[in-house]
Amino acid sequence: MDEDQPVTPAGRRLDPASLSWRFSRSSGAGGQHVNTTDSRAELICDVRRAGLSAADTERIVASLGESIRVVASSHRSQLRNRADAMERLGVLIDTATQIATRRRPTRPGRGVVERRIATKKHVSTRKAERRWKPTD
Repeated sequence: MDEDQPVTPAGRRLDPASLSWRFSRSSGAGGQHVNTTDSRAELICDVRRAGLSAADTERIVASLGESIRVVASSHRSQLRNRADAMERLGVLIDTATQIATRRRPTRPGRGVVERRIATKKHVSTRKAERRWKPTD
């Protein structure tokens, strides 16, 4: 396998041709550095060309769309912002390809139901004893 090929945290390999980068100046404080360097990194991934399996591609397109856009501008260095954007893209892809487990409806156990009813009866009698009775 190619060493330059990006890999997600789960080990999925992405085709570098499906990724496109754009760089611009970051916003916010930073003085001369922010005003002169293009450290903000924007990564756009074309999901259909990423080289993933058909099932993974369909899951990603269903949840995130045909292309995924990730922007990183938290670091001063363009290199660190590039690495941050790649990491976030990998996490997004891995999260979108996970198959959600189906919830099986369950019923409360008999002991839980009996304790709840006993508590309700106890509270009910306590409130009934507080009420005014005509014999008082």
